Amino acid sequence: MSTVCPFCAPELDEQRVEDSNDLCLFLRSHDPVLAGSGIIVPRAHRRDVFELSREEWAATFELLGRVKTTIDREFGPDGYNIGWNCGAPAGQEVLHTHMHVIPRFADEPLAGRGIRHWLKQDANRRTRAA
Repeated sequence: MSTVCPFCAPELDEQRVEDSNDLCLFLRSHDPVLAGSGIIVPRAHRRDVFELSREEWAATFELLGRVKTTIDREFGPDGYNIGWNCGAPAGQEVLHTHMHVIPRFADEPLAGRGIRHWLKQDANRRTRAA
């Protein structure tokens, strides 16, 4: 298993960087199911969103506004899912925080099911109470 962070590696594929500012980058996904989606990544290595500075939060929000304008123009989505996964139980696979930006469309088979939909299912109920 590689110990090199894919978002910190010097060989980060610059072709994936679609927009940026001084503190973060927007990397477009090439997932054919999630057309137009991508992630906003801080330039500095931060394990999760709780480690971001106020300046990184502001830069992330500023870049998110620009990214939304671009995605709206290119894809015309009907809505968005925006989210962070923090820790392995929450689905974080790369331990460098990144905000998912996912345009959503009214004609999707799963339209109307938000980021909490699957978490609220009875099958996700913990077997032991906290």
